[in-house]
Amino acid sequence: MQDALWKMSAAAQAEAVRRAYVSALELVDSHLDRIAEVNPRVNAITQLMAEQAREAAEHLDRRRAAGEELGPLAGVPFTVKESTAVEGVPTTLGTSRFRDLVAPADAPPVARLRAAGAVPIGHSNMPTLVLAGMHTRSELFGDTVNPWDRSRTPGGSSGGDGVAVATGMAALGLGNDAGGSVRIPASFCGVAGLKPTTGRFPADHRVLGPDDPGPASQRLVTDGPLARTVADLRLAYETLAGTDPRDPRAVPVPLHGEPIPGPVSVAVVADPGGHGVHPAVRGAVTAAADALRDAGYDVREVADVPRLDEALEAYGRITVTEFAPTWPVVRTLLGEGGDRYIRMAMEKTPPVNAPELMRLMGVWLGIRRSWAEFLDEYPLLLGPVFTEPPVEPGLESRDEAGRERVARGMRLCTVTSFVGVPAVAVPTGAGDGLPSGVQIVGRAFREDLCLAAAQAVEDRLGVLAPVDPRVGAGSGEPLR
Repeated sequence: MQDALWKMSAAAQAEAVRRAYVSALELVDSHLDRIAEVNPRVNAITQLMAEQAREAAEHLDRRRAAGEELGPLAGVPFTVKESTAVEGVPTTLGTSRFRDLVAPADAPPVARLRAAGAVPIGHSNMPTLVLAGMHTRSELFGDTVNPWDRSRTPGGSSGGDGVAVATGMAALGLGNDAGGSVRIPASFCGVAGLKPTTGRFPADHRVLGPDDPGPASQRLVTDGPLARTVADLRLAYETLAGTDPRDPRAVPVPLHGEPIPGPVSVAVVADPGGHGVHPAVRGAVTAAADALRDAGYDVREVADVPRLDEALEAYGRITVTEFAPTWPVVRTLLGEGGDRYIRMAMEKTPPVNAPELMRLMGVWLGIRRSWAEFLDEYPLLLGPVFTEPPVEPGLESRDEAGRERVARGMRLCTVTSFVGVPAVAVPTGAGDGLPSGVQIVGRAFREDLCLAAAQAVEDRLGVLAPVDPRVGAGSGEPLR
């Protein structure tokens, strides 16, 4: 049975450990063997925590032998993005300058997963400082490869987690998302991902010392899990939600809201803002809409989402203005060519003055209000994660045209991060050797509605991962 352990869902892995069908150590060793086989081909896991993971597994086995009841994620291995602290391990953010920045304690989401019995097995790759672009390439660890087609990016910035989960090196990945950084790699790698409501999961995104980032970074960045199935995503969601004294932003909202009477209305927007959408992506949205309609949802095509272009402009101006004072120092940490993505963004959208920033903060609230009113009428929104199939690595940093193309492609991710509402990315199948997917966006703190709808899509259209990575271009090979 051990050879198949890494192929199992996270829920099945934890159940097997709790019931003593397998030991937690056997489960971890199965994943370590898979990592040894696959990671040299995809470069997703950057810092392997083999010794620590085996010690944690042995501790779980001793607890079970003593008659203790283990948690809902007992023994389940997970990866952690290089930007998120794991006690005793450097939090490098992919830059050589931070290679020795050893974390004194787990970040809140890592601590929550550990408390549920999950085992961190490795840090995962990301763009340098999460600023070098959408493609997962870091100064310290190099490029991560899309297991379906190495000529296409795995996405980012949580691309290492997307690849690790897709290839069976970990059952869960812990990334973060400020404009698609969980959802895009989930979609490009053929797995599921959750961007929660702002304030749903506690987090600590301080990098050096006690100082917190500015208000835009505080509101936009949310930690989120990746998994191969929606059920596993739900299990991670239920584990990660809650309050923590280290994060006063996290609020004690129930995991499940009140049922919505009658069939749940779903607004469908295949081409947000009318800027164009690839036929394959439109087909994925149509397939998901059909799945939801057959599952009893009230699915309706609508003209557009609220105030998209205005939101994108405000997002860019607010974030650039907050970021500009630190740019002269930050750009020195990005390595050769790593500054191109942000430099082009700052040239296109220069910082604003204080009165204009205050006005934009009011615009931000007004856009959130418009979205709340929209989602009051339509509790769910179905649309693309990215309006093209997976693009080539580094397109966004190549030139201004490439940067604009990627920004347009991720526009629904950007605006929903700006608004702070939850969204689940779920696969819809594969075509031309690449996975496809959609996202389901919901009202604030109604992750339960998003997950239920994503489950209906998965029930109809299936699960794509785990896959074996291909040596050359072409489709990954699903493993069953």
